[in-house]
Amino acid sequence: MNYRIGQIVPSSNITMEKEIPAMFASLMRRNPEHSFTFHSSRVRMHRVVVEELEQMNRDMDRCAIELADARVDVLSTACLVAIMCMGPGYHRIAAETLRRAINGSGANTEVMTSAGALVEELKSFGAKRISLMAPYTDALTRRVVEYIEGEGIEVQDAINFSIEDNLDVGARDPMKLLEDVKHLNVRNVDTVVLSACVQMPSLPAIQKAQEMLGIPVTSTAACTVRQMLKLLKLEPSLPGAGAYLGDWGGV
Repeated sequence: MNYRIGQIVPSSNITMEKEIPAMFASLMRRNPEHSFTFHSSRVRMHRVVVEELEQMNRDMDRCAIELADARVDVLSTACLVAIMCMGPGYHRIAAETLRRAINGSGANTEVMTSAGALVEELKSFGAKRISLMAPYTDALTRRVVEYIEGEGIEVQDAINFSIEDNLDVGARDPMKLLEDVKHLNVRNVDTVVLSACVQMPSLPAIQKAQEMLGIPVTSTAACTVRQMLKLLKLEPSLPGAGAYLGDWGGV
């Protein structure tokens, strides 16, 4: 069966159209009876600052309508901080707004957000205390931490890299995270979120970090795929992307 995956992608995002298909590709190799195609609509954003993030939220309805025209099976936003900077619980409001935008289109589309995927899949996995890494400024990182804690998940420690240019975020070497995570306080946490940002690449490092730490490791992108698979009523299991996607190697 063929499934269509739709994403609303910031115009400067160069990661989600690589990491999401890469994870689904490993699933297709294991289950060749399933196939997936990937479809995006882009919304302007270059600098990771509040003004541009708020404008991006205002422009997402157009993208949702465009993706509904392609009759995608699942539609997700592809920017965590744009949702979380809007205040507690905003992922629910954003998803409902997008559902209303495509109402009447004739598309039978499941709607989600990457921000909602992170908090909801942390809860689904049973994580109560986490540590995370993010590329954001100090102020935006505090908003992300407060948002997650507002969902009932304790953030024990957070490391951020204060990168405002979104292209620079996407160009960061994911394998640097294996050194960065050594400075993160992970004692007694249930999960390490290697990248609390869908633009900061992390997929090649997730499994290696998990094996190094002996703790479940995930990312916002991995949680996005986990939720997509659940919405499609498929088993959220694929190799090489950490315990949240069924690979418990190292734990």
